[in-house]
Amino acid sequence: MENNELKTGTTTIGLVCKDGIVLAADKRATSGYLVAWKKFDKIMPITSNMAVTVAGTVSDVQLLVKYLKAELKLKDLRTGRETNVREAASLLCSFIYNNIRKYSLIPGISHFILGGVDSKGLHLYDLSPDGSIVEIDDYISSGSGSVMAFGVLETLYKKNLSVDEGVKLAAKGINAAVQRDIASGNGIDIYTVTKDGVKKVFTKELDYRIEV
Repeated sequence: MENNELKTGTTTIGLVCKDGIVLAADKRATSGYLVAWKKFDKIMPITSNMAVTVAGTVSDVQLLVKYLKAELKLKDLRTGRETNVREAASLLCSFIYNNIRKYSLIPGISHFILGGVDSKGLHLYDLSPDGSIVEIDDYISSGSGSVMAFGVLETLYKKNLSVDEGVKLAAKGINAAVQRDIASGNGIDIYTVTKDGVKKVFTKELDYRIEV
């Protein structure tokens, strides 16, 4: 059967900095060898202090993010307090676990990097497509371009980077993937998560058109 589901292709990055979390991603969505969408924002705010990067089958990641946002609002209302980052990551992991194991003609592949801040500090989690969860204390990358991004991160990442330094490093990592990974491209988005909340700090679209 021809596989026509829309996938994000993807390179996403998460960095732990001394004063915040940096999340970055490219903007290309693919369907096989077709570039199906050039302006897909692969970083999605979840609450005022949490955001995720997404990779995998677009319909699945969009639906899981909607479920997560709704469930967190309900949980906050029931408990009378804001859900912390660990609880949100665990809830999303349960969604991923159930999603990948249900029977479907379209594989429910979804990979998230969740960054947030709460009363206990800064947190970065890698939520793999199998439903596993790992807390990251330095950096992580996901998607088809992650091999190239990891090369940059392994070389240039240092402990106690400032958020500004992290933004520049994340941009370098995404750029490396865009140059070499055919499923990543068309631009970059960068968000920060600090004590002041989730903020988009950089976005740029790349135009590959040739005019004669």
